[in-house]
Amino acid sequence: MTQIREPERRARVLRGRPYSLDEFAAKYGLRREQAESLFTRFGPSSIELDLLMAAKRRAPVLPDRITQ
Repeated sequence: MTQIREPERRARVLRGRPYSLDEFAAKYGLRREQAESLFTRFGPSSIELDLLMAAKRRAPVLPDRITQ
């Protein structure tokens, strides 16, 4: 018989420093539910999340902590 194989889930490579959920929500002024949804779908990568927010034309509300 032919077996149906499910596609493998590949782990994303973390690019850049990881955000904590609270840090990401605070930086962009998001409600916890919004931040959690994006965090779950795109992962904790600061580079990926910053690019996503730039594509959505959402400027940071707070400056990055790492630059201070």
